[in-house]
Amino acid sequence: ETFSGLDSYITGMFYGNFPFWRTILCSFFITICGVVLILLCTSMCAWYLNRSNSIVCKIIYYFCIFSMVVPFQMVMFTLSKTADNLHLTTPWGILIIYLGFGAGLAVFMFSGFVKSIPIEIEEAADVDGAGPLKTFFGIVLPIMKPTFISVAILETMWIWNDYLLPYLILDKSYRTIPIHIQYLNGSYGHSDTSAIMALIVLSIIPIVIFYFACQKYIIEGVVAGAVKG
Repeated sequence: ETFSGLDSYITGMFYGNFPFWRTILCSFFITICGVVLILLCTSMCAWYLNRSNSIVCKIIYYFCIFSMVVPFQMVMFTLSKTADNLHLTTPWGILIIYLGFGAGLAVFMFSGFVKSIPIEIEEAADVDGAGPLKTFFGIVLPIMKPTFISVAILETMWIWNDYLLPYLILDKSYRTIPIHIQYLNGSYGHSDTSAIMALIVLSIIPIVIFYFACQKYIIEGVVAGAVKG
């Protein structure tokens, strides 16, 4: 009885013929690369859309906002077929899909913060000879740090805990932690509840650590914004 809890962890990790270490690596790879890709692309996109006054940029911005309204259930079957035709059923391919679904909220949040950045700072950098990339990565990006951390936490929690999208898109040779946990539910209603609970505990530990590590940066950003206002 003393080691019943440990037995649950071992049972969950070694269930089936799929190595659990591959599941962990797959989840970490998709989450880290997906979040980095979303942060980099959407922050640059939001900055450009706000600094450009063209009608095309405004239309793209409203399309990003509209994408948050469309329910995933409306597009999931078409998306699954399209991903299969385009060979996006690998951990590399699903990153593109996560970028598409995560861009709406990220662009919206980054756009709101970019509007508060004085454009005179960027104009001064332009006078000093800084190009667009140097201006963004050297000036705009450090100022956007609080929003960067906030978006990173939201996107990390979404991608790490997501079950439906990897289940529909990924090939059967790849599994994330939520999919591995689902496989513990056997047929005819049989399920190993203790093993499922054990793996759920393991799955939330990285998110909790990440949140507490970034919490001080969010608080600093909120305080700085309050003093600045």
